[in-house]
Amino acid sequence: MLNYDATTIGNHDFDNGIDGLLAQMPYAKFNFISANYDFSNTVLDGLTQPYKVYEKDGIKVGVYGLGIKLDGLVTKQLYKETVFLDPYELAIDMETKLKEEEKCDLVICLSHLGYEYKSQKPDDLKLAKKTKYTDLIIGGHTHTFLDQPTVVSNAVERDILVNQVGCFGVNLGRIDFYFDNSMVNADGYSIKV
Repeated sequence: MLNYDATTIGNHDFDNGIDGLLAQMPYAKFNFISANYDFSNTVLDGLTQPYKVYEKDGIKVGVYGLGIKLDGLVTKQLYKETVFLDPYELAIDMETKLKEEEKCDLVICLSHLGYEYKSQKPDDLKLAKKTKYTDLIIGGHTHTFLDQPTVVSNAVERDILVNQVGCFGVNLGRIDFYFDNSMVNADGYSIKV
């Protein structure tokens, strides 16, 4: 009913097991995007994609998804042979493909890593610092309520946005990007926030 374009997969999607997730997927009218879960030896093989490109009013928007490590968080019998792949490596692969090959004007990461951890565990803020082409990270998992996006300097010292609006549909987030052809810089970025 909210007309989502896409979702990524997180730990609670396995609450009824991978077979339960499979049973619910036909009811979704949106794409399941997951770059760092390898489902090749599971019933979900071929039912997700690592990224998707959308065209909105002539703007190419590339979206990729990342999920949290399931081991220790979800019972193995629920996620079965799902393999967790390094989210940082996959993020760099996906954003490079979306920017350089797909020629996207805007690159968005749907993340279910969590906003911030004090440990070395991967999170959205650490991810943002490692990226080069990602413009926005829309996060989940830690149920962090942000009044406005956090601005993070990425690997090439360009500011990107990290946002999370809590949990349970309590809030709806909105971020507007404005494109102005006269503002294109040497890297091809024409985004003003």
